[in-house]
Amino acid sequence: MNLDFSDDQKFLQSEAQKFLEKEQSLQRSRSVLDAQQALDIDLWQKIIAMGWTGIRIPEQYDGLGLGHLELCVIAEELGRSLAPVPFSSSVYLFTEAIIKFASNEIKQDLLPKLVNGECIGTVAITEQLLAPTAQNINTTAVNNAVSGTKIAVPDAGIATHVIVVCNGETGIELRLVELGDECSIQKQDTIDDSRGHFSIDFNNASSQLLGDQGEGWTLLQNLLDQAAVMFSFEQIGGAQAALDMATSYAQQRFAFGRAIGSYQAIKHKLADMYIKLTLAKSNSYYGAWALSTESVELNVAAATARVSATQAFDYCSQENIQTHGGNGFTWEYDCHLFYRRAKLLSLNVGSLATWKEKLIHGLEKAQPANVNQGV
Repeated sequence: MNLDFSDDQKFLQSEAQKFLEKEQSLQRSRSVLDAQQALDIDLWQKIIAMGWTGIRIPEQYDGLGLGHLELCVIAEELGRSLAPVPFSSSVYLFTEAIIKFASNEIKQDLLPKLVNGECIGTVAITEQLLAPTAQNINTTAVNNAVSGTKIAVPDAGIATHVIVVCNGETGIELRLVELGDECSIQKQDTIDDSRGHFSIDFNNASSQLLGDQGEGWTLLQNLLDQAAVMFSFEQIGGAQAALDMATSYAQQRFAFGRAIGSYQAIKHKLADMYIKLTLAKSNSYYGAWALSTESVELNVAAATARVSATQAFDYCSQENIQTHGGNGFTWEYDCHLFYRRAKLLSLNVGSLATWKEKLIHGLEKAQPANVNQGV
């Protein structure tokens, strides 16, 4: 089992990091937050020009035709720089769903538009302040018309299309809707408004079915497993940046004539951050391997990666603030930007509790039936 990236993939990651540093992605995130904008349009257009939106899209649809591993290394750098762009909702989720579940006609129409930025997509799942299940989806699809309300839909304010999880005539369905007059979109406040979330009211919105009727919930879980691996890389990228920021400050900040990093209390903080991040990296690499090889272990690997990466980013973002002392709580320092993003990403594609439950169920299913539980 190879849990490392190839030289070409590492080169791609290095170039992505250089590009985002040159474009001052972190400063752009602060500017978007200050100005209460939906995204940084200039950075998004440059990312499109780099071809990142077409990484997974086959060459016949003008994409690069690369694999999930290339997408993982890009995700890590976007997380490191807190890029204020709709990459996760449009690429990890929407594009993957179109590639996997859409008809040839839909692919021919949308995939080239996703590559050139003409189309931005998202996925609408949640309806209430409870974890979505196959039993509590109330949005309906009748005669190809979608009606109902979804909340906390990422990047819906700038999206052109949305995949809606609906209750159809034979069970849960995934429905493709083009956002227009039949859809009412309202901004919702979140802890990180540099990645906007919205509610959408669907009033008999025209739709197209993705996949087979009644198979929507199974397809959704498969899509979320894939996305969880991408999100885990985005989270470890953010956690790494928070650790680097805390380490740099500890080396430069002096108290009582010594760098604070020389004190045992700070050393232990940084060491704990490093340990949690290293564990999350290992689990994320396992998830990337399972995803790229289409392993039957994907559900367990994805849940493992998601849980550990969520915990690592949350911990590192908090300890980064603590390491900075009083400065860490100010608006002028960037610590709060990482804390905001950590909290936001911890809820995208399901909460930490949801993924812990998925991990437990996945391990139970993988348990051999003849294992002696008393041993």
